Amino acid sequence: MNTAPHTTLISVEQLQALMAAGQPLTVFDCSFDLSSPTAGEQQFVQAHIPGAVYAHLDRDLSDKTGAADAASGGRHPLPSREKFAAWLRSVGFSSDMQAVVVDRQGANYCGRLWWMLKWCGHEAVAVLDGGLQAWQAAGSAVASGPDTTPRPAGPFTLSAPCAKLVTAQQLNQHLGHPDQAVLDARATPRFRGEVEPLDPVAGHIPGALNRPFVLNIGPDGRFKPAAVLRQEFETLLAGRDPASVVHHCGSGVSAIPNLLGMEIAGLGRAALFAGSWSEWCNTPGLPVAQG
Repeated sequence: MNTAPHTTLISVEQLQALMAAGQPLTVFDCSFDLSSPTAGEQQFVQAHIPGAVYAHLDRDLSDKTGAADAASGGRHPLPSREKFAAWLRSVGFSSDMQAVVVDRQGANYCGRLWWMLKWCGHEAVAVLDGGLQAWQAAGSAVASGPDTTPRPAGPFTLSAPCAKLVTAQQLNQHLGHPDQAVLDARATPRFRGEVEPLDPVAGHIPGALNRPFVLNIGPDGRFKPAAVLRQEFETLLAGRDPASVVHHCGSGVSAIPNLLGMEIAGLGRAALFAGSWSEWCNTPGLPVAQG
């Protein structure tokens, strides 16, 4: 079988083939609900891909301890690469493994782990297209109960980042310049500043373009075809260089479906402002636009 790593999306059939062939593999279930932080773990206990590891957004994929080495600000600060690597080792992940990330929320949360592994230099990570719903619809087996699988520590090593992280200061320095296009993944009413359910200031970064992250997913629950995504992003960018794009959202999580969507479309891997609106609007002196 083809053993080339999967680096963007993986289908249910492709994952089944990897599992049947005994390929070195870890499945991470990142199901989550911002309004109920325990709900994702409860969903995992009810049903998950056999052998999967649960990755909790607040606990495993963010550093909310106030640590000085956090890699971003905002409501979901990125842990340092070193802390994240230590967590990966603790769940048995090693550098020779294919990672597959999955959730039940349209890749909203598992995209975070996809991006973080790229940021740690690990290219062999892919999103299960269609999520757990596609896995179950195919009649694939699921397990229930908490994850009690014993896993020896994995020999995961950090490599040079394969993903670009942008700070608020860097973004602000290039604001309005033709070498930077800012793409906001939040729902349009939040982008316009008509509502703001989570952060103290409503609005958006001046000059930002708006593409709600849900637009990447088709009615079948899978990412839209590459050609469709490419047309949509090129229309939105209106001649701007895809390589100049910096993605953001509310707290650096739901921006990833846009970032992944551009990569699926063949437009390259753009940068991420992980602190996103929650960091921007809480930083004194940074400009805010509405409308």
